[in-house]
Amino acid sequence: MLDVREVEEMADGRVPGSVNIPMGDVEQRLAEIPADREIVVICHLGGRSARVTQWLNGCGYDRALNLAGGVEGWLEETRRRQNEE
Repeated sequence: MLDVREVEEMADGRVPGSVNIPMGDVEQRLAEIPADREIVVICHLGGRSARVTQWLNGCGYDRALNLAGGVEGWLEETRRRQNEE
């Protein structure tokens, strides 16, 4: 998972196992993103990650996907599932 939020946004919650490369740094740090596996791009609500995903797809990262709803949606879903248990 590629988290494109700014460092200061990480206090809102971090998806375990994700790697943080802020959106503005992705182009310069592209070599750090593996092109041979699925990459799920995440941000707070899903807008920035959608743009980064589209850009990565244009760079040949055919397996880059956007996490709809972003970290906020992931946290809500996690809480909902915990409440159901």
